[in-house]
Formats: sequence, structure tokens, C-alpha cells
Amino acid sequence: MTSTMTQTMTSARTSTVTALMQVSDLSYRYPRSGSLLDSIDFSLYAGDRVALMGANGAGKTTFLHLLVGLKKAKAGNVMAFGRNRIAEADFVEVRAKAGFLFQDPDDQLFCPTVLEDVAFGPLNMGKSREQALAISRGTLASLGMVGFETRVAHQLSGGEKRMVTLASVLAMEPEVLLLDEPSNALDTDARKRLIEILQSLPQAMIIISHDDDFLTQLATRRVCLESGKLSELDAVVNSELDVGIA
Repeated sequence: MTSTMTQTMTSARTSTVTALMQVSDLSYRYPRSGSLLDSIDFSLYAGDRVALMGANGAGKTTFLHLLVGLKKAKAGNVMAFGRNRIAEADFVEVRAKAGFLFQDPDDQLFCPTVLEDVAFGPLNMGKSREQALAISRGTLASLGMVGFETRVAHQLSGGEKRMVTLASVLAMEPEVLLLDEPSNALDTDARKRLIEILQSLPQAMIIISHDDDFLTQLATRRVCLESGKLSELDAVVNSELDVGIA
């Protein structure tokens, strides 16, 4: 599909639909290595599953960090869930609504048992212990992980750890999922299971992956970071938003 067609369809969506997350003129630079992201514009809409592509070191993970306030932009605006986000206090709500799946599951697992890891987020959001445990058990069950509640997370396989970290994110009932190399180091069965689960979820997603087949099975859009610039590679497909757009 041509770049012109992509821009036309994106413009049509912009005029009728409010983005869940949107950045304009977003820039970031590391102190000694110069500019990494240069005046980026991007919008994420309900139903989007966006593949964020680019070479190692292009700034993909940094971009996700900027969306949730883990890094502070040097210039530009971040609009998330209907509000402009500037100060750290603004991003606390964003991090509750945009679930971040880290590249390494071990960075996200720190409690003695699986159930406690999954319940950590709901508890931190003000749920009672009883509510948090009920939500966590239900989330684990929805991912086919009944019986893992008392297991020690760091003794699980790579695929099992990935499912636990996904459960810990989903237990917070986010509106958006930010997935950093979610299929990394998974065996064939675990990878297939993860694809099936992600396909079934309603949340909008941004997915970083070097696994092209993985992205083909999930993504509705592809964007690429190169030399500090973000470009749209594919138009939205298989979306009700495209109906009637020539």
C-alpha cells in the first residue's frame, strides 16, 4: 500500500476518532550520544496493534519509556487518555492504564510467589487484599495458569515467566499494552500460545519485536524508527475504521 494511501487513511481516522495515546514533536537525546528521537508524531487508537520496528539502538524502548514517563522528553508533547502529560504525577495514571511488558521477565518478577506478583499491581492501585487476590486468580485462570498461584516465579521456565508477567500487567485492567520483545527467548509452543492470547485481547498495543512472523500474526499497523524519525509503513488493516475509505 502506498504512503499516500496510508496518510489518507490515517487522516480520516484522526478526524473522527480520539487517540488513546498521542505524541507530537517528541524529541529525546542522551547527554553524550546526541539525538535519539527527533520531532516524532504518533497516535495510538482503540483496536490498534502497532508493530514498532527499527534496528537495535534506534530508540524503540526509549520511545515506550517516554510514553509512560519513565524517561522525560527533551521537547514535544505526550497526550494520554485525554490529558496532556507533563509532570511525574501526570504519568502515574498513565502507567496504570498502559501496561508495560518488559523485555526481560525477571525485571518484572520480584515477589515470593506467582500470585503475589500478579496481585502487586491491583494492590498498588488501591484494591483490598481480597479484591486483588480475586482479580489475580481470575487473570491467571484466563491465561490457563490455574495451579501456578503458589509457584516461585524465578523457578519457572521462560515461557511460564512471560505468562506471569503478562498476567501481572492484565490484572491492572489496562486500556493499552506496551510489549517490548514479548516473544524473546520463547520456545515454539510458548510463542504460539502467546500469539493466541494476544490475538484474543481487546487492548490497543504497541509491540516491539524483531520476529517478523510474530508481528505479521498480530499487527494492524507497522511503523519504523530510523535515524531519529518515525515513519508509517503499513496502513491499518482489518479494522472497522477503514470501512468506506477509498
